[in-house]
Amino acid sequence: MNMRTVYVNGTYLPENEATISIFDRGFLMADGVYEVTSVLDGKLIDFAGHAKRLERSLGELDMPHPECLPDLLDIHRELVRLNGIEEGMIYLQITRGAPGDRDFVFPDPETCTPTVVLFTQNKPGLANSPAAKTGIKVISVADQRWARRDIKTVQLLYPSMGKMMAKAAGVDDAWMVEDGMVTEGTSNNAYIVKGNTIITRHLGNEILHGITRAAVLRFAREAQMQVEERSFSIAEAQEADEAFITSASQFVMPVVEVDGKAVGAGTPGPVAARLREIYLEESRKAAV
Repeated sequence: MNMRTVYVNGTYLPENEATISIFDRGFLMADGVYEVTSVLDGKLIDFAGHAKRLERSLGELDMPHPECLPDLLDIHRELVRLNGIEEGMIYLQITRGAPGDRDFVFPDPETCTPTVVLFTQNKPGLANSPAAKTGIKVISVADQRWARRDIKTVQLLYPSMGKMMAKAAGVDDAWMVEDGMVTEGTSNNAYIVKGNTIITRHLGNEILHGITRAAVLRFAREAQMQVEERSFSIAEAQEADEAFITSASQFVMPVVEVDGKAVGAGTPGPVAARLREIYLEESRKAAV
């Protein structure tokens, strides 16, 4: 594997030379936020949306803005250039920093500056994923995450466990359920289609406000599709005509089975396919 150039606190360096303190609060407390931006044709997809959500996450956690925040676009572009990324992702993580010892109380922002880390993931064929042609299968699991899922924090232990439950069940992913209703996938927003209506959970503290979600719903409305933002159950998903998920790295991905029951014909449906096509086309046009 080629040695990547990564970014740590203002410096571009080889990945094997990149280090952070053992006292970093991201490591000790999951006291950090992150974003993942996709790269297509060497350009950044939906960057402005990710940057805006990042600022919101920092604000919700009362985390100081790092000095490099205004330069993030340039940093992303430089990493794309240095690593020759045509298709792939850029991962960005900001933590509250390393105060020099462990303490539950937030460190003084005057003396403790945030830690900023970025790295690339090269994924040739990202846009032409074979899974988009076959669709994915999901199971339902209880949603046992904390109550502020709208903040994109690095505390991803339960979503990781959900992915492992799916793997153990021989399927691709899991949809999380709370009070009988689907919240979202382990790392994506969840949707069903009934007739000409796309149904996805309303925004709130229970789900991540997906950047891809916002773009896809906008394109759907522009294409004269009906959109209903409300919660739905697993039973309703199993009776739907189609289902799909959206995320920055999967774009629009059809879901063909929920808890062992085929959705619709058990193959990717026309709405998900059309939305994927529109999303990729429009996002490429607007990429920076």
